[in-house]
Amino acid sequence: MYRVLVNPKALWDAIARHNMSQNEFARRLDITSGYMSQLVCGTRHPSPQLRRKMLECLNPMTFDELFSIVEGKNGDGTKTE
Repeated sequence: MYRVLVNPKALWDAIARHNMSQNEFARRLDITSGYMSQLVCGTRHPSPQLRRKMLECLNPMTFDELFSIVEGKNGDGTKTE
């Protein structure tokens, strides 16, 4: 299984360039600031719909600038194939 993670540095830079706070960005995405923190820390993974919203808000950022794709693990701790 593959997971998409937010690139925290790129996100903070883009939010700053758009003159927004983390809370304002979360409101624009219609998520809580707590969920936003989890995305930044990598404990939660953005859905395809949320990724699309994030890219729309932070235009002209690209997917590859804002996100990374990593190979995940199964629930038992073994790597997926």
